[in-house]
Amino acid sequence: MTLTDPAPTTPVAPATAAPLSSQREALLRALDARTPGHSLPAPLYTDPDLHQVELELLWQRQWVFVGTSAEVPEPGDYVTLDIGRASVMVLRDDDEQVRAFHNVCRHRGARLVTEDKGSVGNIVCGYHRWTYSTDGRLVHAPQLGPGIDPACLSLLSVHVREIEGLLFVCLAAEPPDDVEDVARVIAPYFAPHGLGRAKVAAQIDLVEDGNWKLTMENNRECYHCDGHPDLLCTFFQTWGLAEDQVPDRMRASHERFLLADAELAQRCAAQGLPYPTISDLVDRPLGFRVERSPMDAAGESFSRDGTRLVQRTLGDVDGFRMGRLGLHAQPNLWLHVCADHAVTFAVFPVGVDKTLVRTTWLVDADAVEGVDYDVDALTEVWRHTNEEDAAFVALAHRGISDPAYVPGPYTETEAQVDAFVSWYAARIREEIVR
Repeated sequence: MTLTDPAPTTPVAPATAAPLSSQREALLRALDARTPGHSLPAPLYTDPDLHQVELELLWQRQWVFVGTSAEVPEPGDYVTLDIGRASVMVLRDDDEQVRAFHNVCRHRGARLVTEDKGSVGNIVCGYHRWTYSTDGRLVHAPQLGPGIDPACLSLLSVHVREIEGLLFVCLAAEPPDDVEDVARVIAPYFAPHGLGRAKVAAQIDLVEDGNWKLTMENNRECYHCDGHPDLLCTFFQTWGLAEDQVPDRMRASHERFLLADAELAQRCAAQGLPYPTISDLVDRPLGFRVERSPMDAAGESFSRDGTRLVQRTLGDVDGFRMGRLGLHAQPNLWLHVCADHAVTFAVFPVGVDKTLVRTTWLVDADAVEGVDYDVDALTEVWRHTNEEDAAFVALAHRGISDPAYVPGPYTETEAQVDAFVSWYAARIREEIVR
């Protein structure tokens, strides 16, 4: 099933549009040079100037996944993240609402909090002690002159949207409005799993030596999955392939998938869980794909034999053999939810050739470490898989940086890579003429 955004993908620039900067013109030329169905030209992965324009046109104007509500469970808890040169603070206020602010003091612009995460009573600038409440109001400014209204000096807000425990922010003054449409579609899939009531069991940051688009492209195909022996214990390698695309060597695995898929569909129907895959990856600003899929072996979790890794279910599902619920959202999110835990992946560009991948494992809030789960066992498969993927991304970036690189054609297994690149090109073209 496909949900289609009626808005045109490539708007026509008005006749009175301002002249483009040289960097924007170069970005458009690079996009124009791409052959459909092929990977992107090298400058779009390697050119520092184009990377800066990309941060402005895409990362600072689209909805970006930043984490989960479980990462800010109590009033005053916060996380920070950098989106290009912008620093954003996401926190839970004293009324237990999630808010987001630019991490910049309204006095003379000092950075307010410098840690990646923490907890505050009030937000106190370390420079001149200007103090803000957790809802962003300026509550104390030593020696502030008469006639200056503190109400005009609240922290600058950033748009934030929580969807069943998943947190997205947008730095644009007027963010894309399709987030509500996407929320209506995906919320019924996630509500039974209770991510908003979960807790963080582990979180690992890994910096990959490659452009962020290579990280996302690598995730969108299983063409390379022979390089993930731990993951293939439970992840069907024929994921993403149509019936007529399955090679003979994968036929036995595919037959197991078809049987497991039919059984999982029946279990979901019995519990009233939505099952059809919904994909709208290219045409809308918040491109997404949500799907349920069976898992191989015992079919319960991402372990070497497919058995559960946590002895408590996450949310309200009945039983552990529930496969995985997957979500991919452009530009920087993929995740998996099993009956016993969830694992989210957030991607952030650190530089043109450096990408942060933040992996977070969520379990039921009442699960007890050492009793209901072991952190090393819980994280083992994805720790190994992430390290393997980081090596693949580094290989790709080094090759694309070589003068001999010529964009190659996608195979039939890489349709979602093509969809990601098409989404990227469409959003850049939209924003460059706005």
